[in-house]
Parts: sequence; C-alpha cells; structure tokens
Amino acid sequence: MSLLGALPARFRRERVLIIGCGDVGLRTARLLGPQQRMRVYALTSSAERVPELRERGLTPLHGDLDDARSLRRLAGIATRVLHLAPPPSSETTDWRLDSRTRALVRAMAQRSLPAALVYGSTSGVYGDAQGRWVSEATPARPLTPRAWRRVDAESAVHWLGRATGVRTTALRIPGIYAPDRVGGTPRERLARGTPVLRAEDDVYTNHIHADDLARACVLALWRGRPQRNVNVVDDTQLKMGDYFDLAADIYGLPRPQRVGRDAAGDQLPLVLLSFMSESRRLHNQRMKRELRLRLRYPTVTEGLSPATSPT
Repeated sequence: MSLLGALPARFRRERVLIIGCGDVGLRTARLLGPQQRMRVYALTSSAERVPELRERGLTPLHGDLDDARSLRRLAGIATRVLHLAPPPSSETTDWRLDSRTRALVRAMAQRSLPAALVYGSTSGVYGDAQGRWVSEATPARPLTPRAWRRVDAESAVHWLGRATGVRTTALRIPGIYAPDRVGGTPRERLARGTPVLRAEDDVYTNHIHADDLARACVLALWRGRPQRNVNVVDDTQLKMGDYFDLAADIYGLPRPQRVGRDAAGDQLPLVLLSFMSESRRLHNQRMKRELRLRLRYPTVTEGLSPATSPT
C-alpha cells in the first residue's frame, strides 16, 4: 500500500514538479511513482543527470533557477509543485534575498497556476531561542545570511498564495539524517574524533529522518493548509553532545571528547560552530495534526538503529 493509498481517479491525472531533486526529492518521487499513476517532473540544470532521472521514472525538464528565462516553460506544467532547491550560496547584491525562489514564483504566476506549492525551508529561520520551545507562531529571527534568504523565500512563496489562491506551505526542516544518505549519520565525525561541547555549553538540536521528511512533503502537497508554515521534526529532545554520545553507543565507537565553547573555536570548523551558536526545541503538533503524519522514526534512536534502518 502506498503512502497515500488508492487515490481517486481524478488525482491520478495529477502532474507533480519537483525542483531540487536531490536525496529528499528522489525519496519523495518514489512515493509518488508509478503506483499512483502520476506524472512526476524533475527540474535539472545538468544534462548529466537526465539519464538517472529517467531511470527513476521521472520526466526531466531542463531549467536553471539562476536563469529566469529558462523557467518560463514551467508555467502551467504541473498541478502541484515541490520546491526543495536551496537559495544562492554566494553573496548577491542583497544577501538577504533568494533570487532563485523569486524567479520561480514569477514564472509560475504567468498562467495555469498549480493547486499547491510546497517549499522546503529551514528551522534556522528561528535563530537562537536559547533552548526554549518554538512553534510556527514564534517570529522568525534569522542570524545567518542563509537563514535570511530562507525567510525571503518563504515570503515570496506565501505572497504567491495570497495573491492567487495557490495553497502554499513552507516546511521548516532541521537536521536531516538517514543511514542510507551520504553523510547522513554522525559515524564519520565520530570516527574522526571531532569533539562536542561540554554539557554546560551545549545546545539543543533537532532532527528528521529523510524518509519521514519525504512523506511530509507528499502529505503537504495534498493536505497543507493555505499559506502555512509547518515544523517537520521528530520527537527527539537531545542536546548535540548527547546525540553524538547516543550515536557512538549505537555504532560501538568511543564517545566524543567534551570541550568548552572557548576551546571549540580552535578545534572546530566555522560552519559547525555556527550550528552550535543556536539552541531551540521545535514543536511538531501542527505537523501531526494538519498533515496527519505518523512518524516512522519518532526519535533518532529508531532512525540510527541498524535493526530499524532500511537495507
């Protein structure tokens, strides 16, 4: 039985466009595959990816989010759109703006609008809550350029919804993990002996298994409420160091060394330090109530365990 069950005949004529068809996009495409009798398109700017996408049952469309003219053909091509592409990583004229999502929204607004647009955002839009619980009602307080660009992308997506009636959903996504995802577990970092913060300096971290995220993407395409933000996160409540301790115990590896925040600045890369500057816990009631997602991996214990991980 597929995730959505036996869809009515009118849904089998749906055309879904996935933009940013990486690991999560491909997992989502599998759920929407031939058993649902849908046509699934994948936008790609790389000719090298076309054979792979076709082999997986997707219809490749050539387009580049950095070239607005190449997006014109997307108008009217799909009844539902999943946008998982990241904002530009390089600095632009205004580093707070996501030019890619703005170009996509303009292209889609030309004619024959989709029924739903789902955007994969980040929980980083909340900034540092100093370990407090945050819900979708918590104001966004981005601290990094990449989080600012995600806020801008959410605004562009929801503008389209307000202006045209398209049901738009922004999924606010934390750390994605899965044993069958490249770099999807802490194993390599543990093997390198990378230290973590001592308990008094540590930060809360949030997680979602890649398969549960893909299921949330599908459900949001059909069940997302108009102009809605939704935290997509599991039930885990762990600080970062405790997460790595748990993973070390599961893998039979030594637990990482604990260091103070001052010492961490000399031992850890800047990107990792930036994640250690934000601490929050995410409510997931809206995800469970509105999308009606039942987590296959409710905590990282189930998701990292070899007994429950996919083979």
